Amino acid sequence: MSNRGKQPSLAQLRAFAAVAEHLHFRDAAAAIGMSQPALSGAVSALEDALGVQLLERTTRKVLLSPAGERLAVRAKAVLDAVGGLMEEAEAVRAPFTGVLRLGVIPTVAPYLLPAVLRLVHERYPELDLQVHEEQTSSLIEGLAAGRLDLLLLAVPLGVPGLCELPLFDEDFVLVTPQDHWLGGRAGIPREALRELPLLLLDEGHCLRDQALDICREAGRADGAPVTTTAAGLSTLVQLVAGGLGVTLLPRTAVEIETGRNDRLVTGYFAEPAPSRTIALAMRTGAARQGEFEEFADALRAALRDLPVRVSS
Repeated sequence: MSNRGKQPSLAQLRAFAAVAEHLHFRDAAAAIGMSQPALSGAVSALEDALGVQLLERTTRKVLLSPAGERLAVRAKAVLDAVGGLMEEAEAVRAPFTGVLRLGVIPTVAPYLLPAVLRLVHERYPELDLQVHEEQTSSLIEGLAAGRLDLLLLAVPLGVPGLCELPLFDEDFVLVTPQDHWLGGRAGIPREALRELPLLLLDEGHCLRDQALDICREAGRADGAPVTTTAAGLSTLVQLVAGGLGVTLLPRTAVEIETGRNDRLVTGYFAEPAPSRTIALAMRTGAARQGEFEEFADALRAALRDLPVRVSS
């Protein structure tokens, strides 16, 4: 009864699992929609492929052999795994179902996630959204490795193999202490940034790099002092409120970060104001590209009430 070159088929495993459950050929055959001779043949073929006797057949009943008792557990596990595979494949075929692992940068997450989560809840209730807040470099690595499916972050990234779906542009504003000479002003020239005591986020945050680029464009010397002491925007604005300097905030962050502190004042730059672009990013040629493009369209519509310029 040994023929180890053969591989058992799913039909054989299904037949054996049914017999192991019912211990009756007729009942097992009826349960899986096979004829009794076909069921018996499938079990015999499985015994031949595995090289072990699975059943003890008598005229009155069917018993599992010791090997059959052990292998029945394995057969059920294999069939359950295949069933899970088919369910997952069905979820992939049906858009906006299954798991979506979304990576978001810290300077976007608190301000856009409410709109993202509301959109998913209302429009895509079958989507299992899992959010990962990380810095840009970690998100890009996660997307390339397949740990993440989609990113929400500032662009351009300049990374080969990634496709960007722009969502909106937003201006930066100048946040100062209440008594600062630029506090609350409109039409602030960028050149004002040349000598201001600027507070920035720690290394690794893309918003820090964007702010430094804006300062360089304004003519600020690379050696001009910049105090870097904050790991997040909430800490940054508290340092500003304490009189330690000024900072740049994206417009989407202003209401949350400055609205609860009357010692902070927001100033606005002259047009064209410095700005950043926020986008979704995915792997080029991603299997779910059409789904992600539709998600980007829906998200653009959901963000129209924010102080941003939504991409067309």
